[in-house]
Amino acid sequence: MTTLIIEDEKPSARRLKRMVEAINLKVLDVVHSVEEAIIWFRQQQHPDLVFLDIQLSDGLSFEIFDEVTVDSSIIFTTAYDEYALKAFKLKSIDYLLKPIDADELEQAVVKFKSQLRSSNVQLDYNALKTLLNFSDQKEYKQRFTIRVGQHLKIFNVNDIECFYSENKGTYLHTSSNRSYLMDLTLEQLEEELDPASFYRVSRKFFVNITAIKDIISYTNSRLELKLHHFDASEVIVSREKVKDFKLWLEN
Repeated sequence: MTTLIIEDEKPSARRLKRMVEAINLKVLDVVHSVEEAIIWFRQQQHPDLVFLDIQLSDGLSFEIFDEVTVDSSIIFTTAYDEYALKAFKLKSIDYLLKPIDADELEQAVVKFKSQLRSSNVQLDYNALKTLLNFSDQKEYKQRFTIRVGQHLKIFNVNDIECFYSENKGTYLHTSSNRSYLMDLTLEQLEEELDPASFYRVSRKFFVNITAIKDIISYTNSRLELKLHHFDASEVIVSREKVKDFKLWLEN
């Protein structure tokens, strides 16, 4: 079975691609926007199955179907809550709730193999848009709650300079120059943080754009970031991320 992944968040796209390939599906390509998807479908033979993020960087993924007829089954990937997802069940569409679980992914693929391809279900995308009551923006976490001793402390994301991993733990560092241990991993944070504000510069660091004080050329075509308060270790933009990081700074 051939598949196409349409996902605007590149870390999520890479993770989904690995998971899909692990169940022996062939990923023909990964595209990241409505515009890219329209061009792809016009130029390529359509796959058996498409993994489709609902809201992409340049609009709702349903806009793809306004421009091209897609001859593929669809599995939606979404961060929308349980009540919104009832719409998918009413229309006999399958979905995967982010962060995607490997077992649920495999079950969804089995369902599509056994049902949708044989029954040729026609999807009413306009009805789905109404049922889901979309907003124009994704909702990302605005606050994090951390247990400190017997107390719970609340941190607004605007007051967080960076998230980092150290000694198998994940920490947030605040503009008051203090670090706090979290229960989440950096991988889990990828789904929670607004990519307009936070960027994963390496395997160890997410940085807030407002926390960057200086950017310095570093060895091997890398960049070193100086933050306003955090100085416990070097914050290095890995070489493979430098180009994308510079584009992020300009958006």
